[in-house]
Amino acid sequence: MSSKILNSLLIKPAGPDCNLACKYCFYLEKADLFGDRRVHRMDEAVLESMIKQALSGPAMDFSFGWQGGEPTLMGLVFFRKVVEFQKRYGQGRRVSNSLQTNGILIDEDWGVFLKEYQFLVGLSLDGPEHIHDHYRKKRDGSGSWRQVMESARLMLDLGVEVNALVVVNDYSVQFPEEIYQFHKDLGLNWMQFIPCVESDVSDPSQPAECAVSGVAFGKFLMTLFDLWWADLDGLTPGTNLRFFDAVLHHYVSVPPPLCTLKQVCGDYLVVEHNGNVYPCDFYVEKDYLLGNVLDDDINTLSQSAQQEAFGRAKSKRHDDCQTCEWLRLCWGGCPKDRIGDSEPGLSHLCEGYQLFFAHAHERFTDLAQRFKRREAEPPPSEIKRNDLCPCGSGKKYKQCCGRC
Repeated sequence: MSSKILNSLLIKPAGPDCNLACKYCFYLEKADLFGDRRVHRMDEAVLESMIKQALSGPAMDFSFGWQGGEPTLMGLVFFRKVVEFQKRYGQGRRVSNSLQTNGILIDEDWGVFLKEYQFLVGLSLDGPEHIHDHYRKKRDGSGSWRQVMESARLMLDLGVEVNALVVVNDYSVQFPEEIYQFHKDLGLNWMQFIPCVESDVSDPSQPAECAVSGVAFGKFLMTLFDLWWADLDGLTPGTNLRFFDAVLHHYVSVPPPLCTLKQVCGDYLVVEHNGNVYPCDFYVEKDYLLGNVLDDDINTLSQSAQQEAFGRAKSKRHDDCQTCEWLRLCWGGCPKDRIGDSEPGLSHLCEGYQLFFAHAHERFTDLAQRFKRREAEPPPSEIKRNDLCPCGSGKKYKQCCGRC
């Protein structure tokens, strides 16, 4: 029985339904799981049961992530009910919400709601128009960039907390500097770069045409890292890139917050629109069904032997991983990326990760040492003006630049 405490859910309230037809989307095909129904929507009974169970568990901090498909298809009435149930069953807990959206339906009413209830928005925006519209198209084949940009500016103007979610595919991987600067200029200084690693429909053992190669992704990360490093002001980042933040956790001896880099899987559960529960959104498949919130307790499902086995399966790594100097940074990467090789398989991104870790190691080490020195130093009130500054600059405290 697992000892993990469930403290987050990833919820698909509209299932795989979406108002875009992005070529690289892996979730649209999940509609086949639900028979002939063309529209998928979570009803109030499933919503209430899920929230009540989640907030009855031992976790005092609980995170709800609303994803899709496209979750805004549910409309604001649904999300007002979300907040109502969270208040009813929260019992003093700290509850947070995030919403991953393509931005198409975001208007001022949505923006005001998201700001009022402090939703963290992950906006799918791959970069400038030629990059974003390469794959992120509407069903009629037209691009979606202009509408997404309007939504981005509206939310930023209203003070909504917005992160950029950028899919790195075979096309966008060629433009790391352009993408990074574009988001900075727009005011999206929190960025998450998601590698597109999908299997070919006709040959699942091979990557799809739109997938990024491991080497190309590694070089993309190397360029991003140099840009990110150049924007550091002492220990203060000019931009926040989720992958780099997660890797840095390892260097300061703290477990990374990104499941891709953890030793085992199974930190969260996925709830589909009909209440079905799965261990991960990349494994929403019949063979991985854990139960349903209308019939089962979600906290019990999170502790089940099936969920524990799913988490341990990540440790079935390729033999090359066992001798890799970077094993403790990635632990073999996300299991769903292990395609194109014999089981248990190397990650499709393995070579790229190795390139990146070698490129960034010395600077991550230096940054971690500076963080640790800052944590160990006495507060300024206890430092005498003529003492050497604890930042390691070699200057007297009264002469230091203060960036420490």
